[in-house]
Amino acid sequence: MPTGKRHIRQTIRLRLSGLRRAARARYNLFTFRFGTAIARISNIAYIVAAVASLGALIVLTLHFGFDTTPATDAKAKIAMRSFQAFFIFNVVFNLLFRFRKTIRDTRWLKWIVDIAMLSTLLPLLYPHPEHPWIPVLERILYSKAFIFSAMGAYSVVCLCSAVMKLVGRRTNPSLILSGSFLIFIILGSLALMMPKCTVTPISYTDSLFMATSAVCITGLSSIDIPTTLTPAGFLVMAILIQAGGLGIVTFTSFFAIFFSGAPSIYSQLLIKDMIYSKSMNSLVPTLLYILGFTLVVEAIGAVAVYFTIPDALGLGLRDKLMFAGFHSMSAFCNAGFSILPDGMANHTLMTGNQTIYIVTSLMILAGSIGFPVLLNIKDKVVNFFRKFFPHRNTGTPKLIHLYDLNTKLVLVTTFSILAFSSVAFFILEYNNTLAGMSLYDKTVQSVFNSLTPRSAGFVSINPANFLPVTLLLVLLQMWIGGASQSLAGGIKVNTVAAVTLSLRAVVLGHKSATAFNRSISIGSVRRAYSVVTLSIIATVVYLVIVLLLEPQLSVKDVAFEVVSALFTVGSSLGITAELSDASKIVLSTAMFLGRVGILSLIMGFAGMSVDKSSHYPSENIIIN
Repeated sequence: MPTGKRHIRQTIRLRLSGLRRAARARYNLFTFRFGTAIARISNIAYIVAAVASLGALIVLTLHFGFDTTPATDAKAKIAMRSFQAFFIFNVVFNLLFRFRKTIRDTRWLKWIVDIAMLSTLLPLLYPHPEHPWIPVLERILYSKAFIFSAMGAYSVVCLCSAVMKLVGRRTNPSLILSGSFLIFIILGSLALMMPKCTVTPISYTDSLFMATSAVCITGLSSIDIPTTLTPAGFLVMAILIQAGGLGIVTFTSFFAIFFSGAPSIYSQLLIKDMIYSKSMNSLVPTLLYILGFTLVVEAIGAVAVYFTIPDALGLGLRDKLMFAGFHSMSAFCNAGFSILPDGMANHTLMTGNQTIYIVTSLMILAGSIGFPVLLNIKDKVVNFFRKFFPHRNTGTPKLIHLYDLNTKLVLVTTFSILAFSSVAFFILEYNNTLAGMSLYDKTVQSVFNSLTPRSAGFVSINPANFLPVTLLLVLLQMWIGGASQSLAGGIKVNTVAAVTLSLRAVVLGHKSATAFNRSISIGSVRRAYSVVTLSIIATVVYLVIVLLLEPQLSVKDVAFEVVSALFTVGSSLGITAELSDASKIVLSTAMFLGRVGILSLIMGFAGMSVDKSSHYPSENIIIN
């Protein structure tokens, strides 16, 4: 081939190669800029969607909670149409420009919400036909309830996803937990102020007090719930109790994981610690178990309560269903609220067959035992049934110590305290508040009134009529409470067990506290003593403040009220409604601190600092 032609071809190939590289570079630059622009638009849309979700929930709340006029309805309709348009735009935008990421990260439950949101376009694009093909389906799709439900579900999912993104910013876990409770309390207090939630208007102080008591699952009430709240008010209280009982983080984690895809690694680690999951792989099963166990137990409890309601109460079917559901949830969450006049002290209940008190006691015990213990028991049950399926056990490591030390201590301490307090109550109140009852009724009431002061707050016998020594025993039980990471309050039986075993070790001259052939870590013992110390300091501080605000009240009444609020019990000697607004606000802060944990909150604000103690020489101090 002539040299000139070869040179020309090489030149052409080089130029074509250069053009291809230039085109590829321009394409990559375009793709990068386009991808960056899409990512920026998506981030902006995500933020706007979170704000719009909050706005949609507010508008829905105002629509269903207030008596509106045609003018306000028209404005609300415009706002909801705007939110609806943006939600649809957000779904379509992600499907068109972030298809792969959307397909990869979106769970099937989120697909249902997105499809429902897109279905709300149908009434706008296609007017309701006179002769629909599927009348039932079209009645649903064209109804206002469907549109509101779809927008509400999308808003909740979007907000939960936003919260999990905030968690991924490495915010302090204690502050996240405290902040979530505080937000729910504020929202709940505003919701209870809605005219459709109350028969007669209540002050914002009472609304704030009730919302705090519900979210912190305390049970103290500054109003008469059965006569003040409407069914809508009962629903608001039920939502606050359920969310506060399981923890807002648990609910948020559930929605974020099952609707919005997997959260960040840091978020998963945070959730793992909060729900006591043993590994990252068991995070989703643990969440499902906690939520499933809660719903199943509450459903079983509701059925049991329904069939134990005496006919003499004269409740209709709707009222019986409402009472059964609310009471079951309130008992399991250790909230102590009742929508029945006089609550568990109702004369008809007290003179009945006492079955409802047995069911309530079992529900309270299930809620106060602690999710770590329930998870450990679940592992034991699963391991037991694995023996019957040996072909499924290949490669599965055998669990040597199935019941961990925490489970053993909780069960032993819980049932020891319950047995002692029940016998003591039976003996002390035999000829006092239990006088005139049969032996069976006295036994049931002794167990019930020994279990409820641990955190539940239900009252079948007025504590004001107890003997002074019985009242002191009740105060001690209120201070102790239930198990750690449960729905109960108090300093927790885990703390009491650790302190008691540490005291025994000191008396016997042992180096460390031991139980069940295990040594309790120094860190756990130090934390237990810190919790006990802070609880005593907080009790004294709140007692002094309330006594200064209410000088006309006796020390006994105020002390009982403060301990009940600070350790989220809910029992009272009958002075809650008589307190001033200032005292109610003070006790609201006490309930909040008791629910989130004083030590955890202090550690959250203090943060971590460099430990220099190992560099200092040690020296003994004189302690008698």
